[in-house]
Amino acid sequence: MSENTLVTADDRRKTKGALADPVVVRLLSFIPPLLTFVVTIALWEAAVRLFGIPLYLLPAPSQILATFLEKPGYLLGIGFATFSNALAGMALGCGLGALVAAVCVRWRLIANGLIPLSVGASAVPIVALSPLLGIWLGAISPASKIAVVAIMTFFPTLVNVYRGLTAPRADALLLLRSYAASELDVFRKLRLPMALPFLFNALRICATLAMIGALVAEFFGGPQNALGVYIKTQAGILRTPEAWSAILVASLYGLGLYGAVLLAERWAMPWRR
Repeated sequence: MSENTLVTADDRRKTKGALADPVVVRLLSFIPPLLTFVVTIALWEAAVRLFGIPLYLLPAPSQILATFLEKPGYLLGIGFATFSNALAGMALGCGLGALVAAVCVRWRLIANGLIPLSVGASAVPIVALSPLLGIWLGAISPASKIAVVAIMTFFPTLVNVYRGLTAPRADALLLLRSYAASELDVFRKLRLPMALPFLFNALRICATLAMIGALVAEFFGGPQNALGVYIKTQAGILRTPEAWSAILVASLYGLGLYGAVLLAERWAMPWRR
């Protein structure tokens, strides 16, 4: 009886240790979203077939996938043109946002005027700005699309990075200054490491906003090899499977950009793994 009890307890400890393995835990964390995705697609497919929804209103996922597989090279190609604008705009907006945040930390008077303005400006619908930027920078030019994405990503980065740079405790700042540390040393050794989680939080947000901004900007004008123009054209003539296949491409590029940000975060902050 006692041996069986000991064996059972030992087996439980081994099972608990296996479940506590970081790799196992990470793999198990993918199960709920994967199941949700599969159930959603299955319900979508079943609803279209069961209720006989017309193709021009809502195609089934199988029809969308089949349409995508008819010309994947073309769709991925025009998607890459939109993705390039999104990536350039995100780099510009996030870079300027982080730089301005560092300036605001150095001169708090600028922060007192700029940070509240940034919170208010982020509430302005980008749909209202896209036509104006198209007029100023050219509706066909990539500059207007890059500018839309840059504006969308500038303000979240500015607010988040500023919060991170001002996150260090007062006693930590006093300790460094008691050792005669310069402002540059304080920034490199204290403020910047504290701001990294805030920066990557902003980058994760901006990775989802970038493709949205680029697509919305293309709805108001763009070259023929642009994903937003393709979606608008196909939806306008009720070719919804083609429009949805382009939306699928946009989602793939957006997920790829988000995954790249996650990998960069793991590389830059190995202590948070």
